[in-house]
Amino acid sequence: MSLSLPANPPFSLSAVVESHGWFQLAPFDWLRPEATSEDGSGGLLTRVEELSSGRVVSLRLQDGGDGVEVEIRDSLTAAEEREIVNKVTRMLQLERDLSAFYEVVRGEPRLAHVEPAAKGRILCSPTVFEDVVKTILTTNVQWSGTVRMAKALVDQYGTPLPGARAQRAFPVPERLAAEDEASLRSAGLGYRAPFVLELARAVASGARDLEVLTSENLPTDELRRRLLSIKGVGDYAAASLMMLLGRYDFVPIDSWARTMVSREWHDGAPVGRTEVEMAFARWGPWQGLAYWFWAWNSA
Repeated sequence: MSLSLPANPPFSLSAVVESHGWFQLAPFDWLRPEATSEDGSGGLLTRVEELSSGRVVSLRLQDGGDGVEVEIRDSLTAAEEREIVNKVTRMLQLERDLSAFYEVVRGEPRLAHVEPAAKGRILCSPTVFEDVVKTILTTNVQWSGTVRMAKALVDQYGTPLPGARAQRAFPVPERLAAEDEASLRSAGLGYRAPFVLELARAVASGARDLEVLTSENLPTDELRRRLLSIKGVGDYAAASLMMLLGRYDFVPIDSWARTMVSREWHDGAPVGRTEVEMAFARWGPWQGLAYWFWAWNSA
């Protein structure tokens, strides 16, 4: 079956998918537009998804002009269809209205590309749980290590697609909660293993509800406080997660951000958190998004 899901304009599937490196993390798989069409349009995003019913399905997402076309080879119940609609809507931020962002950045040459290219949305996972785990996997490691750890979690603990055991979904909290720290360390998570395990057990038991963060209209400071209360989530990870939750009040400051701000405004001199924050403070509640899509001189 197929579903046609509209998006607030402007929309481009490739712009969302390639907004950051999430598309390189299992179980996402992205065929760039040049690989799927002669004119470079389109692109195909796939992933295996485990539904609340326990069924595991394969999703194929393609640009639908003013939204996205979702193809699922299996028939679905009404509840399963609603779940997929909700998950795809979150993944691609289909309901996000960026008109205010486009308005405030008009006239800034380094952000002149965002509206014409339909940039501004950031690819998310279907669940906040997956986003938090993957964000923890980005800390204190090169990107190749994050890719490797995400693949290990999917390969070792993800539920397989029927008839294609090599294709697996991201493990649900209950699956990871049943493991022990030694098992997760053997998957290469290192010091992150106890953080991921504690989080999975808290979510599986109902002690922590992460998905409510997508619907609760929390003040920004309260949302940040809740994210920082998760072990393994520091200032950088919290700012990154807030971006995925549609809050752009903070810049996710890491060594790359400091390097780029140093080159852009300080002639290569070392800078710290203060200088990075000052560079984007003028964009107010959009400063994280302005940083994310800034056209750097020496990217």
